Amino acid sequence: MTADVPAPAARATGRPGGASPFALGLLLRRAHWRAAAVMSEALRPLGVELRHFAVLIVLVDQGPTVQRDLAAATGSDKAGIMRVVDDLERKGLAVRKAVPGDRRARSVEITPQGLELFDAAHAAAEPLAEGLVAGLAPGEPEQLMDLLTRFAHSGDGEA
Repeated sequence: MTADVPAPAARATGRPGGASPFALGLLLRRAHWRAAAVMSEALRPLGVELRHFAVLIVLVDQGPTVQRDLAAATGSDKAGIMRVVDDLERKGLAVRKAVPGDRRARSVEITPQGLELFDAAHAAAEPLAEGLVAGLAPGEPEQLMDLLTRFAHSGDGEA
């Protein structure tokens, strides 16, 4: 005697998961997790986390930056960016300075020690980054970077 097994319920859309409007976001999230795990491994011996390094990248690229702009550039909130900058200051990697003409705003600046760590992190991450894209054909890592840059900045006029 066989047990009656109910037929699987029909999905509301009738479309496969890969065609879901959420598929791109899920792929980007999975790619982020993979890249973040690899880059976190490079940063661990240096005593910083990816959230700290994201701020250092902005400071190197843009120079002294007010905290609210750091929050926007790193996708953080005000409280989160305050904790990261506190950590960076404690480690001697960044300093807060008053903004002339605005006594409430504080600008964050990378220190010489922060620049040294920045350079050391890049040296440590280079082989790991190459491993992340090892399965791509020649030219595809640059193409991926270009596509992701345009995608990430398509709404802010920076593409």
